[in-house]
Amino acid sequence: MNAKKLLVATTPDSVRPLTALAVYLQSQGYEVGWYTGPSYESLITKLGLGFYPFERAQEVPATEVNQVWPQRKKLTRTLTRFRFDLTHRFLAPIPDFLTDLKAVYAQFPFDAVLCDMAFMAAPFLKSIFKVPVGVFGLGPLGVSSSDAPPYGLGWQPAQSLLSKSRQRLLKYWVRNYFFKPSTQLYNTFRKQYGLPASRDFCPDAVLREADVYLQSGVPGFEYQRRDLSPNVQFVGPLFPYRAAMPVSWPLRVCPKRYQRVVLVSQGMHPFDPQKLLIPTLKAFSSDPSTLVIATTGGHQTQQLRQQFPQAHFVLEDYVDFQALMPQVHVFVTNAGYASILAAVQHGVPIVATGLHEGKNEIAARVAYFRLGIRLKTETATARAIRKAVDQVVQQGSYRRNVKRLAKECARYPVHELCHQHIQRFWGE
Repeated sequence: MNAKKLLVATTPDSVRPLTALAVYLQSQGYEVGWYTGPSYESLITKLGLGFYPFERAQEVPATEVNQVWPQRKKLTRTLTRFRFDLTHRFLAPIPDFLTDLKAVYAQFPFDAVLCDMAFMAAPFLKSIFKVPVGVFGLGPLGVSSSDAPPYGLGWQPAQSLLSKSRQRLLKYWVRNYFFKPSTQLYNTFRKQYGLPASRDFCPDAVLREADVYLQSGVPGFEYQRRDLSPNVQFVGPLFPYRAAMPVSWPLRVCPKRYQRVVLVSQGMHPFDPQKLLIPTLKAFSSDPSTLVIATTGGHQTQQLRQQFPQAHFVLEDYVDFQALMPQVHVFVTNAGYASILAAVQHGVPIVATGLHEGKNEIAARVAYFRLGIRLKTETATARAIRKAVDQVVQQGSYRRNVKRLAKECARYPVHELCHQHIQRFWGE
């Protein structure tokens, strides 16, 4: 049994995907503590884990981001909003995170820290606390590469010489000009804490300076990079602890009674049913042969049930994806990474939308690997959704491609692999 103390330090939006792993590590004898936003105290303590809330750092729920920074709402361009979030949401809190963590260490002298990719204080921790640091990639791999387009645009790798030249020029401009203020802020903090300036783009530094970067997912769902840092390790899909997820189950109807089953989910933050959920319901409102199961994340469920009373519609606050996916024919989603991986794991083809918060990058990979159809929009129409679902069902190649990737996922025992990499911190 291990007597090591592990601190999980994450941004609030990255808590749930790591809950199952944290419980597993606790079962292996580690003492696990968690530093994140105070709203997650109940969830984490119910799992039997130690909890250390933000004190100096401010928790900004995803639903309140535009209220805290009203100017953000006006930023409609994907890359401009990404730069704003990188600077204000992820880089600016670094000093407060480090102040908090010094107080946490006094109570819980951790032997290693496990962070998510958005926790931009990660590169500072080895120097300050003299402990190994592991970082989890809980979204698409965003590290800069000569083989991949700049992250954030939702582009796919260039194929022609002209496209490759264009992407090289764009990468140079993005790194050296567009994101220059973010890099300068990051290096200002490094100087304050006695660290040399980094020549890397700051998200790249988080990856490259980690002792290990554990990427959720598998190589078959990621662009190939000949220059990938050797500390990057794919570990298979990371999912939340199932008991930690609220579940509405069983369903009121039997899916096997229908010709096809469509599951639609657009996540919880922010929730605007006009973007995806309502158009999907409208697309199949007159098709009783298609069962549509919609998950609302606990928002407007009863109101939507009244608006769409059709017998072949099921609207729930939450559903158990792992239990439901084997019965689903098509997954319609705004491209949340964990939900996409859940569909892949069960061989379910996808219709993906979404432009912001990295959704465009996830949807781009769905299209690139022909796992489904990408709709390049935040607000899909009922007609476009119906057409995409019909195409995915009729063309068996999508399901075959997803099933092939599902077999690759099955070869990755995710918790055991993560544990093996963590053990290497101490040469075990």
